[in-house]
Amino acid sequence: MADGIGQIVAKLPDQKSVTDVWKVADHHLARGDAAFLADLGIALAGVYGRDTRRIWQYTSVFDYLLRLLATTPGTENVAEALRLVSSTETADRKLDRYAASLLASSQPVGELAVAFTGHASGELRACLVHELVLRGVDVTDTPRVAEWATSSHWRHHSLAWLPLALSDVEGQPDLPRYSARGGSHSMPYGSPANREMRADAGTHVPSVEETTTQAAAEGIGTAVANWAEESNGRIEARVFGLAAPLVAESVPSMLLGLGLECLKGAGKKTTFSVAACPPDQAWRVLFAAASTGGAYNSGVRGAYGRLAAWQSLAGLAGTAEGAPAEEVEARARECAWYGFSADTKWFERVAWDIGLASVSPGRRRLAVMAATDTD
Repeated sequence: MADGIGQIVAKLPDQKSVTDVWKVADHHLARGDAAFLADLGIALAGVYGRDTRRIWQYTSVFDYLLRLLATTPGTENVAEALRLVSSTETADRKLDRYAASLLASSQPVGELAVAFTGHASGELRACLVHELVLRGVDVTDTPRVAEWATSSHWRHHSLAWLPLALSDVEGQPDLPRYSARGGSHSMPYGSPANREMRADAGTHVPSVEETTTQAAAEGIGTAVANWAEESNGRIEARVFGLAAPLVAESVPSMLLGLGLECLKGAGKKTTFSVAACPPDQAWRVLFAAASTGGAYNSGVRGAYGRLAAWQSLAGLAGTAEGAPAEEVEARARECAWYGFSADTKWFERVAWDIGLASVSPGRRRLAVMAATDTD
């Protein structure tokens, strides 16, 4: 295949395979010509990128060009990746999030300083800051990054709520691994891994009153909203007030008695599992759901996945809207957390099933979030 950008652009729709185009990109990058990859991507986007029915050849080649630039260490590669995603032909918030995740996963923080002085959107910079934080980078140690991250001009951005260092509840998040040809990520869903608790018909449970509001349901479901919006997922998020304190031994029976759609029929002829879990485990599940998505989507990536996980954690723990992360974490530590699963018709039982419950410190509030998705 000829290396000319014009010829590649013109002939792309006729290609049965795009591996030859990938090889051309590999060849130019090996020669130190990263600019060719950005030029090709911008040219392709100018012709095919704005078409809502994007041809698969364009999607595959553009993604490969961006991945190759972003995951190959080097200052020039970073600069050209930024030029590619910042051009008027390609500029897009979702692309900024994706590019930030790719760059943070593969480039030394020193190489990424150019993103905070060159041609990069505020959205990409905000995402890049928190993609780096997720990878344990002290963003205050790199002057250009620190200057931007601690400045006041982006204080109204939604990501500015997040702390500039990982909290204890976040631990070491499971993050995607990228290469030019693809990526992979963990899926920490399914049955509870800790010691299971059994429902006992003789266990006393206090009377309950549902207190779910639309705001509460939306807040609790933030981490899995992308499953319902972009894939085949469904969500159940509910809150209950208890007439008396709920003891740990009664949690399985209480869950079965709430009338949850996700547990309809559970505990009789179907499997039902409940296990206590630390808030760290709950956050890990919420982060994975938000950042990597469900069966048919890729989630909201790391930075916004981090924010969504915190928002769901706050909703489950019952903290006031807008409370700082330190308060959310303290409250989450005081709550009792449980993971649950059931072999009911509501859960798809494919790969994406979540069941989480939180009991408030006073044991008079119970919040539940269940989610499922399928391909």
